Amino acid sequence: MADPEGIRKLEAILAGDVAGYSRLMQEDDEATVATLEAYRAVFREKIQAHRGRVVDMAGDSVLAVFEAATEAVRTAFEIQAVLAERNEALPEPRRMRFRIGVNLGEVIERPDGTVYGDGVNVAARLESIGEPGGVTVSGTVFDQVKNRLQLGFDFIGEQEVKNIAELVRAYRVVAEGASVSVSDRPKRKRILWKRALIGAAAVAIVLVGGLVIHSYRHTTLSEKPTTGTTAALALPDKPSIAVLPFQNMSGNPAEDWYSDSLTETLITDLSKISSLFVIARHSSFAYKGKAVDARQVGRELGVRYLLEGSVQQTADRVRINAQLIEAETGRHLWSERYDRSRADIFAIQDDIIDKIVLELRVKLISGEQARTWRRSTRSREAYELFAQGWSLSAKQTREARAKSKELAEKALKIDPKFAMAMVMIGWAYNAEGEAGWSDDATKSYKEAVAWGRKAIALDDSLGEAHAMVANNLLDLEQHREALAEAEKGLTVSPNDANVIVLCAWVFADTGKANEAVVLMQRAFRLNPIPPPYYYCALGDSLLFAKRVEEAIPSHRKCVELTPDFIWAQLGLTVDYVLAGKLDQAVAPAKEALRINPKITAADNTYVHSMAESAQRAEIVAALRQAGLK
Repeated sequence: MADPEGIRKLEAILAGDVAGYSRLMQEDDEATVATLEAYRAVFREKIQAHRGRVVDMAGDSVLAVFEAATEAVRTAFEIQAVLAERNEALPEPRRMRFRIGVNLGEVIERPDGTVYGDGVNVAARLESIGEPGGVTVSGTVFDQVKNRLQLGFDFIGEQEVKNIAELVRAYRVVAEGASVSVSDRPKRKRILWKRALIGAAAVAIVLVGGLVIHSYRHTTLSEKPTTGTTAALALPDKPSIAVLPFQNMSGNPAEDWYSDSLTETLITDLSKISSLFVIARHSSFAYKGKAVDARQVGRELGVRYLLEGSVQQTADRVRINAQLIEAETGRHLWSERYDRSRADIFAIQDDIIDKIVLELRVKLISGEQARTWRRSTRSREAYELFAQGWSLSAKQTREARAKSKELAEKALKIDPKFAMAMVMIGWAYNAEGEAGWSDDATKSYKEAVAWGRKAIALDDSLGEAHAMVANNLLDLEQHREALAEAEKGLTVSPNDANVIVLCAWVFADTGKANEAVVLMQRAFRLNPIPPPYYYCALGDSLLFAKRVEEAIPSHRKCVELTPDFIWAQLGLTVDYVLAGKLDQAVAPAKEALRINPKITAADNTYVHSMAESAQRAEIVAALRQAGLK
């Protein structure tokens, strides 16, 4: 039963305050406030980077929440490392040291975003008993992260907490590789947080990718994803799986599209099962062509199972090997070889999905199995044309988009009811309108909507179609209709990270920015190695939620990865103006004009997509302040 004053959630809570804050204020209040603001910016940046949310920064305190305990501890550790370095530049009496406590417990979240409850009380108590410059965690946090972070933990006793009946186990975080159990409590030698910064950097490598399947917001991307060793992500509370790219064993790299298409289809079908947690395509493909260790991949993506395999094809035959692996142990749960006619590709895909569902003991809800097994076409020829076009569309050039559209049209001649081919044509029209390749952008958006609605009429379960229609309706300034399509897209594709991001963008532009932020947090967990446009969507969501300072790092990251993405340049411009940093807003404004010299402060798709007139006026004024006419 829902609490009448808010929603109950299990979250990791980070609480911090300044040791000796009163003394610092008495001695030099102006310098103290300046240092506090600078150090708060570090908190905001790190919390944002690890997908947390700042709840409050009253006085000298900080309160934030995270979905995963590992992210909260990693954030706290990195913050203390950065602040220790900054403190070395200050005289000893002026150094500002935070105490940070982290707890995992139940909180009540009110509609305005504030949280309270026993979970918060415990975090505050841990912070108060901690050492200046240190991190103290509860036993519930220790139990979650002890084997997932390259950190050590000193047991410091059981603590009394006001209004909590049971004693709370407490641990001090130290920068060493091995965890310390409750029964094994050796005294550890202290190390400097400056040295710990090196360890924190190794633990918290930011994995980013650059290749996007579609040109959402007409992104031009060239970077390829990379992987590295990271600390483990917390496992979801339901069966979790990543489908690694099936290897092309034909010896011809030009046929990668076939194995890639098989991988993408399996990801899409699995993501339609609500009782599964499925890693998104972009994160899975970060491992393409790499020799990987199942246990490392499981830790990096935060999943319990991996599906991998290979594909070898001839003119009329296909041989597919597939195996399901338990990531933690590397143990093979099952493997299967299919040596069949290429016309049997759909039956093979169905069989693989069926075996995964049975092995993971997944229960399908009513109607879900039909959605999962249903496909847009049963024509092998149409499917292969579509797969080649889908692969081409990732190149984001005018020529590639035109070719992908041509291939989709050929596929439709073979199968006039091929819904996903219609979606691909819709995205091609969208790219024409947003990239300026069309003489009449409005006409292009209307064409995209028409193709999307044709696809939906044939298959209402295509979240991709609803998301495509929603984003084109935004461009047409039909905001109410766009929101309705986005909500439908989320309903039919609850685990598709790309659909979630596209729908979050619509939420952000139509007065539901706080909900958009929550959706983006979900998308990042489903896609831990995200394409750059995720950061722009998160930046927009935070900006429109009036969390301007938090929006800056996200927009800036997207701009750094994709300098020609005009949407992100405009977002960063607005961030800086509204944050009172007009001098920094000039550069991204100039970049936006470089990309499209025709835009003005009032005439650009960034402004047109917004539903609220007051918000539009604020954004237009900000862009004018930065130099746009």
